[in-house]
Amino acid sequence: MVYEMRWFSVSLLIVLFQLGCSFKPAEVARITIKGSDSMLPLTEKLAEEYMKQNPAISIYVYGGGSAEGIKALIRNEIDICTTSRNLEPQETKALAEYYGSVGLFYLIAKDALCLYINKRNPVKDYSIEQIKNIFECKVINWNELGWEDKEIVPVIRNLNSGTHLYFKEHVLEGAEYCNSAIVKSTTNDVIEFIEQNNNAIGYGSIGYSGDFSYARINGIEPSEKNAQNDTYPITRYLHFFTTQIPKGSVKNFVDWVLSPEGQRIVKQAGYIPLWDLTY
Repeated sequence: MVYEMRWFSVSLLIVLFQLGCSFKPAEVARITIKGSDSMLPLTEKLAEEYMKQNPAISIYVYGGGSAEGIKALIRNEIDICTTSRNLEPQETKALAEYYGSVGLFYLIAKDALCLYINKRNPVKDYSIEQIKNIFECKVINWNELGWEDKEIVPVIRNLNSGTHLYFKEHVLEGAEYCNSAIVKSTTNDVIEFIEQNNNAIGYGSIGYSGDFSYARINGIEPSEKNAQNDTYPITRYLHFFTTQIPKGSVKNFVDWVLSPEGQRIVKQAGYIPLWDLTY
């Protein structure tokens, strides 16, 4: 009996050992996303919600600006680049030389590019021409716009920012920002500076919030409705960009973002879905 018990114990240990050696934990698919700072809160929210529904997926989201995201995509360091602008010619050339393809864009949301002002600022409405003059420093004092005698402090994003380039192309019409403009690395930095400085004015995505005011442009407020019907003057699309046609987990994530469920998360994050979701 003792011999049989010992034999049973040894056999059980061997079986358990074999099972342990043959057991493989479930593989977790990894998706890496990098790029637009304007899209960072949106992309983080989309990733968070998708991972809740798909525990076998890990999504890593980074900002740094559209330019840095595009560079990382060209170097094959990421799966998806988030951009708030189109590619520059030199970026398209580099991509084509490396991959033999100019890649694929996916429109995932709309954005109202907003003017941020300090809450104490009584000048709530600006024409496009006034905005252009402010950021070129052709209008330098608030008394020129009906406020008190104080210097206007324009706040802009850095060169890596897709929003920096978009604003320059679509508002300044290609003209240079004035040299006295304060340059900030992130949208949060722009907002923080404006919150602390009554005379500051800057720009950024509608998806950001804080202790500041959104200004009207040409009398039109930045809102979901006004952006969807394109009555708000500075409306743009936000993009996912890949080097090739997505497959597997990346394709599934992109498809979900474009689905009604994903677009509802876009709306919850404070951005503007591609279509009306009131049904």
